[in-house]
Amino acid sequence: MDFLVPQEKYLEAGAHIGTRTKNGAMRRFIYKAREDGLHVLDLKKTNERIYNAACFIAKYPMEKFYIVGNKENAKKAIEKFGELTGSKALSTRFTPGRFTNPARTDFVEPELLMVVDPAVDKQSVKEAFEINVPIVAICDTNNSLKCVDLVIPANNKGRKSIALLFWILAREVLKQQGKITGDEQYTTTIEEFEA
Repeated sequence: MDFLVPQEKYLEAGAHIGTRTKNGAMRRFIYKAREDGLHVLDLKKTNERIYNAACFIAKYPMEKFYIVGNKENAKKAIEKFGELTGSKALSTRFTPGRFTNPARTDFVEPELLMVVDPAVDKQSVKEAFEINVPIVAICDTNNSLKCVDLVIPANNKGRKSIALLFWILAREVLKQQGKITGDEQYTTTIEEFEA
């Protein structure tokens, strides 16, 4: 499969830079460990998984697709993604019971959930799992894959990495939905996704 963007773009954004910690389930997505102890993710797998995620996401009604990202550096990226695709961005603290307690004023019933980091956004992952909603997650080398249905292996800590991932994902989802036919119709810049 061809890269969705030139490989240099992934490298410039640091999308391949993992952590010093390696979760066993993430082993298959790790390319190597550097001399300084940082793990490096396999960009071919990252690229392939972004495309797979876009195909998967495009099958769902966007108004029922929720993206949770409680990290400050993910806020702008998920809000811009929501604006472009019509999905729902939850970029503030996820309140317990939002997906599971119908008595809440902010109760919603998602059909699909995506999280920026399953460790940080664990409450939304737990609730989505309880109500049998598929979960897409950006997972770094240290993340557990428990409850995650579709993994996008990438640096989920860096601002530039998160912006690039959501920029590509938005473009690919719009293509899958037939809203744009080619890359040249996608005029949104990566900078618009950066915090």
